[in-house]
Amino acid sequence: MSQRQSYKKQRSQGCRILAILGGLTIAPALSPWSLLAQTAPQPSPAPTTYPSSLPAGNHSSLGSSRPTASPKTTASPKPTASPKPTMTPAPSPVPLRRTQEVPAEASLDSLLAEKPIMSQVPGLIRSIDHSLRYLQSDASAADYLRLRIPGITRDRVKRSLQRFRALLLAAETPQQLQASVRKEFEFYTTVGKDGQGTVDFTGYFEPVYPASRTPTAEFRYPIYQRPRTFAQWPKPHPSRAELEGKDGLQGSKGLLKGSELVWLRDRLDAFLIQVQGSAQLRFADGSKMTIGYAGHTQHPYVGIGRELVKDGKLKLEELSLPKVVAYFQQRPEALDEYLPRNQRFVFFKNTEGSPALGSLGVPVTAERSIATDKKLMPPGALAIIQTQLPNAKLQQESVSRFVLDQDTGGAIIGPGRVDIFMGTGDGARDRAGLIHSTGKLYYLLLKDDRKGR
Repeated sequence: MSQRQSYKKQRSQGCRILAILGGLTIAPALSPWSLLAQTAPQPSPAPTTYPSSLPAGNHSSLGSSRPTASPKTTASPKPTASPKPTMTPAPSPVPLRRTQEVPAEASLDSLLAEKPIMSQVPGLIRSIDHSLRYLQSDASAADYLRLRIPGITRDRVKRSLQRFRALLLAAETPQQLQASVRKEFEFYTTVGKDGQGTVDFTGYFEPVYPASRTPTAEFRYPIYQRPRTFAQWPKPHPSRAELEGKDGLQGSKGLLKGSELVWLRDRLDAFLIQVQGSAQLRFADGSKMTIGYAGHTQHPYVGIGRELVKDGKLKLEELSLPKVVAYFQQRPEALDEYLPRNQRFVFFKNTEGSPALGSLGVPVTAERSIATDKKLMPPGALAIIQTQLPNAKLQQESVSRFVLDQDTGGAIIGPGRVDIFMGTGDGARDRAGLIHSTGKLYYLLLKDDRKGR
């Protein structure tokens, strides 16, 4: 299996903060709202063409029933002569539409504006280069064959990135870049969760945890490799409690014996790594290890945050990653009850220092990479987001920001969902945990005539 195929499987099983809270997203990083995730509901009718956005703090995959024509039946005196009902499929809606109504600030990157522009260019250039590398691959050709949005092709996305890269390097001020972008590019806006372009934004990050290569009195909770016999395991697969016990310490007595990769000191941290799909680990001698997804058991994902709400332990409106973590820190015995409710068990492998990768198989860049529904949105494309993001002081600010669409997730469903990668470590975790806002998403495509160059 290729690295990209393996990562796509990782993303489909669920990982970010909303997955922990009640929805589900898979990434090499943790989105604070994934703790809210619950088992994905069955498809249900929605008032708009696309799946409606989820309530605050709910990141579950939510399908919608596509409308079809009512069956037409012709009456007949003889019942046996009645023709079979026929169904007329509804046309597939288009998730993006070209727009002329673009606010001026939608093409002015606030991150470039608040600091010397050249200090911000290298990170954005790296992210662009990652997308260009993907767009040169055979995988991207196959992805764009499946993505059928009028006017948006792989070649046009690639040319758009190449031209934007040149403009970025030539610009002396953010305003100069803004003027060039508005002159040479067309803007496509997502129809959003409501048909009016409204998008729900969340954030995710790559965590760092202390760990040990051997079990000790302090480091007791294992992270497991995919067992060699996993393909022969009986189905349905054993539940989490059956594999590691209700206390998380019984794995060496059953099918997991001998598959231990590393040990963590905190049981909730070990669980969160299974939710997020990857992590950086730091050892006492100063060395590091990166681990990534290597498989999971065939059980539905259940978010422990939603379970706490269901049991009246937390209120839905106050649900957040810090609240969930604080609850279990104050009541560690409750882990024995709530962690086994998520019966899915995830396995890992040493990724030999690999950076956090998005679903396109290229690294994601802090504050420059986003995750969207790749059945609907152009992979690798240049976009700009308008929303509220927390600054370094954790104060919410209105921002406009150039980003690259380089990731996806099991809970990032429909044209009204975007997850923003915030980076690695505690600072990124704190900021990602505060992102739960609405806003706009625009894709930038080079005008076909490109006059005035």
